Amino acid sequence: MFTTPAGFSPHLACAEPGEEEEEAPQEGPGPGACLAEGPPITSASLDTLIQNLVPTADYYPEAKVRKFGPKILQLLTEWTETFPSDFREEKMVGQLKDIIHRIAPCDEAYWKTLNQVLQKLSQRLDLMSREEESIIKVSLNASSISDKLAAFKTKPLPIQKDILSICNDPYTLAQQLTHVELEHLSHIGPEEFVQAFVQKDPLDGTLKKKTSNLEAYVRWFNRLCYLVATEICMPAKKKQRAQVIEFFIDVARECFNIGNFNSLMAIISGMNMSPVSRLKKTWGKAKTAKFFILEHQMDPTGNFYNYRTALRGAAHRSRTANSNREKIVIPFFSLLIKDIYFLNEGCANRLPNGHVNFEKFVELARQVGEFMTWKQVECPFEKDQALLHYLHTAPIFSEDGLYLASYESESPENQVEKDRWKALRSNVLGKT
Repeated sequence: MFTTPAGFSPHLACAEPGEEEEEAPQEGPGPGACLAEGPPITSASLDTLIQNLVPTADYYPEAKVRKFGPKILQLLTEWTETFPSDFREEKMVGQLKDIIHRIAPCDEAYWKTLNQVLQKLSQRLDLMSREEESIIKVSLNASSISDKLAAFKTKPLPIQKDILSICNDPYTLAQQLTHVELEHLSHIGPEEFVQAFVQKDPLDGTLKKKTSNLEAYVRWFNRLCYLVATEICMPAKKKQRAQVIEFFIDVARECFNIGNFNSLMAIISGMNMSPVSRLKKTWGKAKTAKFFILEHQMDPTGNFYNYRTALRGAAHRSRTANSNREKIVIPFFSLLIKDIYFLNEGCANRLPNGHVNFEKFVELARQVGEFMTWKQVECPFEKDQALLHYLHTAPIFSEDGLYLASYESESPENQVEKDRWKALRSNVLGKT
């Protein structure tokens, strides 16, 4: 369902390997000096970083031994709270405990703090494991309509419920879609972005990518696309199909107003799927002016310029908001991933002089950090359990099923479509 934005180029200026720089970067300070002192440092050698961060017999960061322990405590606390997935393997937990046993004897108060760190980490890992099992189970167990039901139009009674029988209020559905989106986002940690782009060494069999929450979120996007297409193709009458189209146009508009751009793009993508877009008679009965406006907002032209403008507006509203309702920003996730991917791949970790490229990592941290802020917003809307259940479990057509239902609704217009219709009826329905 996802396509790479045409002509994409990261906004961050990056030095290419072997390219001469116009101006030499500021050299990092030596041991005993703080990297934050003096003019901004855009790069430094790895040795300089190590010298400034690692204590030796003659040098401690900030030059005071009594401040070293609390800094390590702060580092371990923030590390375990922000990247708990780093400690899923027993090896990492063992290394953490080793550090704790080295620090704790320095001060009795450290023991209590470090024990709390371990307890919270254990609880967080247990909760993450249970949450992941639950959300993956939901996404994998979503039902699929038997494609034979595409021929239900020949039967007098509907085979299953449809979205309008569950909810006929676009704003309510947009609210519940926002619940689903924020629920998925709440489980995605910053470490999954790192894991998604890591290059596995073929000689290292120990590296396992932990991106299950990210993958579940992508499956949800694809499911919503197919659910929208299924709901449109399923009704037997043209007037009913047109009503469903108009309903989802209104739902998409409400998603835009809320700041839920991911559901917005999924709805637009579902309505633009070929089995839906070919229903010319159906679209002719629907009021589509608002749909074209929404399509314009999500137009990929100019590296999604219109969408990025709207996203900046939603982000500004979020920063100045007085309520959770105004804080909601749910980005088009596939584009966010691609932005981060291209930034990571398009900018060198090291500059030609061997220095670490601070500018790249600051920009990566900014983009991921912004996402982390957005995903922590608590959804302010009341849950509609029946509607949420429908969104997660309502059966959907496969691509072949969608085409078959589409051809049953509006007959094929050319020989290619006629041949495909015949093949589908033969393969799926056993008819000729």
